[in-house]
Amino acid sequence: MKIADSTVLVTGANRGIGKALVEEALRRGAKRVYAGVRQKYAHDDDRVTTLFLDVTDAAQIRAAVEKVDGLDILINNAGISVQNDLNDRAALERLLAVNLFGTYDVTQAFLPVLTRPRSAIVNILSLASIAAVPFDPLYSISKAAAFSLSQSLRALLAGQGVDVHIVLPGPIDTDMTRDLAIPKASPQSTARAILDGVEKEEEEIFPDPVSEAVAEGWRKSAVKGLQRQFAAYVEQTPVQSR
Repeated sequence: MKIADSTVLVTGANRGIGKALVEEALRRGAKRVYAGVRQKYAHDDDRVTTLFLDVTDAAQIRAAVEKVDGLDILINNAGISVQNDLNDRAALERLLAVNLFGTYDVTQAFLPVLTRPRSAIVNILSLASIAAVPFDPLYSISKAAAFSLSQSLRALLAGQGVDVHIVLPGPIDTDMTRDLAIPKASPQSTARAILDGVEKEEEEIFPDPVSEAVAEGWRKSAVKGLQRQFAAYVEQTPVQSR
């Protein structure tokens, strides 16, 4: 998988990691980059096409699909964090709507336009997917659910030539972590590491110093081994054909 000459869609592209991913894809020679945004967005590179894409809006998702002729790489980056407590069901439902169901709905909608013999879905999650962050439990729950979704997609889509990459960043210097007084990686270095991981065909991508510290342990863990064992049970995919 190479970014050069590919067609890429990035959701949540107007800021943070999403914005950095658009720039990095362009730098690596992407043929077309679709920037999925919820508000006005302009780019001076004519390879960028803006798509108004609220991942919780079914009509916007359908309209976006109609504007995309073909796609090599889908990057599900859109996500939110609303720090709250476990007593706030409404907040949990809001997080699940974006972080879980948004990823699910966008993926299902764009599967038919993934065109390469080898194409890719890249889901930007969090270390909170595999170890809950106690001061942000609802975010952790939503990302853990998206992690499970991503594992299932990987096994079920492998027979169709679609690779599914799971990105597990630690703290990144974005609006979401503005109030955290801890060391953070830049969105730009994170985007570079993410696309490096895609090109190297890494299943899980650990794109910053904090996450990289657990990468080797994860790849050799019993949990990762069990994941591979379960995935091997899938001999052919039952999901919709492309």
